[in-house]
Amino acid sequence: MNINWYPGHMAKTKRLISEDLKLVDAVVEVLDARIPVSSKNPDIDTLCQNKPKIVLLNKSDMADDAVTDRWVSYYARQGILALKVNCENGAGLKRISSDLKELLKEKLERNRQKGVFKPIRIMVVGIPNSGKSSFINRMANKQRLKTEDRPGVTVHKQWVKISNEIELMDTPGILWPKLGDEMVALHLAFTGAIKSQILDVEELGVYLIDYLLQNHREKLVQRYQISLDELDDKLTVYDKIALKRGYIFKKNDPDYERCANAVLDDFKNARFGKITLETPEEV
Repeated sequence: MNINWYPGHMAKTKRLISEDLKLVDAVVEVLDARIPVSSKNPDIDTLCQNKPKIVLLNKSDMADDAVTDRWVSYYARQGILALKVNCENGAGLKRISSDLKELLKEKLERNRQKGVFKPIRIMVVGIPNSGKSSFINRMANKQRLKTEDRPGVTVHKQWVKISNEIELMDTPGILWPKLGDEMVALHLAFTGAIKSQILDVEELGVYLIDYLLQNHREKLVQRYQISLDELDDKLTVYDKIALKRGYIFKKNDPDYERCANAVLDDFKNARFGKITLETPEEV
């Protein structure tokens, strides 16, 4: 499954981020805690390399807690503060303002000595559907930015003042020119970062069922009430799920598209439980 997707607004966003970096003091990068590698756009490191940064491991409520802790340690070894957060309900975000001030304490002290009192300005970056706007809304304690459960809603930069000391800049999600690594593309699709319209949904469903069959058999059993002796192979399981849920056509043939959409939706919404697809040890 080779996905080549780089719409014009993505190229424009990359250019705008590069231009707008001169306006900010630091960067907050929002990643999906379930896929910290696949949800990390390598372009962002290149663009933001000279700016102090904090990493937010968002949607940590859907990820394996032990693995997320290892990701926090992984970033700490690189000298980068990473926080386990849920931008929807605000979990883990109480300390972010003090962490940003600590990150920029030398700049703030220089400004104080000069008699300059102005808010620090932070750029919030991440791939589509990573939770950037949800993070800013939570920090501002109000619904300032439009958010939806689909990628690509933010279309231009927006400034939000969250206090007299901090202003945040939201930016559109940015993917990279070619998702040549099949596993990266699959992980982005499983978690909803890539629009389903550009994928073969039935094929994607096979990949996800195969992953769950190999790594989380008990979660398949629990979710779809399929006994272990029925878990023969991915295609058999595909049929079993379709029949179990009533996703069939009039001639009793499985409706694979409907079944695939249901399995993908179950994964995206953590109905299988907490699952992390990538570990630091694999980096």
